[in-house]
Amino acid sequence: MKELTTRALSGLLFAVILIGSLQFKYACITIFFIFGFICLGEFNKLIGQRNRASYIIYMVMFLAVAFWDQLFTPLESLSDISQILLVICLFVNLFLIRDLFSSKSLPTLLSNQFINTTFYVSSGFVFLLLIALNFGNYSPEMIMFIFILIWINDTFAYIVGKNFGKQKLFESISPKKTVEGFLGGVFFAALGSYVIANYTDSLNFTSWLIISVIVGVFGTLGDLVESKYKRQASVKDSGKIMPGHGGLLDRLDSVIFAAPFIYLFLRILNYVS
Repeated sequence: MKELTTRALSGLLFAVILIGSLQFKYACITIFFIFGFICLGEFNKLIGQRNRASYIIYMVMFLAVAFWDQLFTPLESLSDISQILLVICLFVNLFLIRDLFSSKSLPTLLSNQFINTTFYVSSGFVFLLLIALNFGNYSPEMIMFIFILIWINDTFAYIVGKNFGKQKLFESISPKKTVEGFLGGVFFAALGSYVIANYTDSLNFTSWLIISVIVGVFGTLGDLVESKYKRQASVKDSGKIMPGHGGLLDRLDSVIFAAPFIYLFLRILNYVS
């Protein structure tokens, strides 16, 4: 009971800090930058990466995007660069998904050559920021509701899986995850998208529904990818910064993995509208 209370209070504090920070552009930039730095440190520890270059790459990428409109012109050039980053990031994530189906360790090349630190962790936070910046029009609602969908998916995947789960999803990687839990998370996230669509006019219901499915599918895959890294490192959690939850990467692995796919969908919407 004490552990459950600690977990609930820790999660609530995290949500309050995050949602509060999202209401202001520069607070959002600051909190994402700090979260990204912490997650990168936890991930480097998981893969045994001690070189500081990954932190420098992250800072350059993130701060360049955050202050692009003040440092460079025209703003359209950021769109072009983000497309290049998106293509590479999507390929890296797809390779990581492929390797979930393999009993072998995740590719050494991806870890040791900074490919994963750059295009898995660092880029995940860059795309979260790009989603919030909303193509030059900062939108706290957009990124806030994406986090809410992630939390709905995670919460109901756990509840449904614990009470009704029988068929294992990826038993060798995450024994507690079930097919029933996965489907329950996606279903309730889809219901959440309906509520969100009626609360805000930022996107229509169909768009929010698609985002909820992206969140459910790729968020779960992101959690599994991080679980495989933890299994390879023989640790339960990525860190200890959040009492009852583990590391910050344990809380954000779903959203940073799903972020490039959500951004791709939003780019397509922005292009056709």
